[in-house]
Amino acid sequence: MRLITLDDFLDTYSKVAQRGYSFFLSKFTFNKNSRAISAFDESYSETSNWWIIPAVQKRWSKMICGDENVEYKDYFMKKLFDGKSDLKLLSLGAGECAHEIELGAYSNFSEVTCVDINQSNLDLGKKNADEKGLKNMKFLNADVNKYDLPQDYYDIVFFSHSLHHFEEIEKLLEQKVKPCLKSGGKLIIHEFVGPTRHQFPKEQIAAVNRAIPLIDKKYRTRYKTKMSKNRYYGPGLLRMIIADPSECVDSASILPAIYKNFSVVEEKPYGGNILVGALKEIAHHFVKENPEKKKILQDLFDFEDDFLKENQSDYLFGVYEKTI
Repeated sequence: MRLITLDDFLDTYSKVAQRGYSFFLSKFTFNKNSRAISAFDESYSETSNWWIIPAVQKRWSKMICGDENVEYKDYFMKKLFDGKSDLKLLSLGAGECAHEIELGAYSNFSEVTCVDINQSNLDLGKKNADEKGLKNMKFLNADVNKYDLPQDYYDIVFFSHSLHHFEEIEKLLEQKVKPCLKSGGKLIIHEFVGPTRHQFPKEQIAAVNRAIPLIDKKYRTRYKTKMSKNRYYGPGLLRMIIADPSECVDSASILPAIYKNFSVVEEKPYGGNILVGALKEIAHHFVKENPEKKKILQDLFDFEDDFLKENQSDYLFGVYEKTI
């Protein structure tokens, strides 16, 4: 466990450059929810992380769906719910509800309910849903731990990069998620399932540092700074808690808790163990490709694939069924 690392100072400087001093000052409050909400405010898009790279997104699709041109929601809708109707879906920690709005456009759903603690995110989601003419969307501003969900009601409970923000995962799944699902209902996750608070093992950090030299130095300038990324230290525990108290607060418990309460229908790991650390703060260089960048990314992908042969993936798409 690392309390403070050099990356904490480098990343703090980068965040101030990207998102301003007001974002930095928003962290100086004892209110955990306020700090968590500020991590996903309107400046959240001001970032340079692995998920913004089109080639990385295609890699996810290939690993999850078997086809880089198929999006994972299309994949599971066709595979699991083709021909089914009057489906009810619940999404917890839905944020701005972009994924849920995409699902709501399927005629299979009579109801898609988005739950989040940030009302402004839900307001934006409702605005977008209304613009698309979707009448089956519901938006609920609530802390799910303090809210009584209907029992045996939903066909799907959906988490898209939100489950790792919940505390006491086993309690959440056992006392909230499982009871609200119908018999045979599905839990679907697209999630970080790696170490709690991103306290990655030293072997993984060492592997990331072997991968970084695969990136030409001219593509290692941190976003909106003049600093070059030469080494990865991983985040310290203190900054993780200050920056966003909800970030990966109990992520190591996700899979054990799921296996205890649900049966596995399908699991598709899609890595991240190397790419997240190697590309953090420099991913913007790879949004637009050229042959040189394409080769660098492929070298990184191959490096991570070799690492995954002996190590559990940090990110996972999974479908699980409610057990009695």
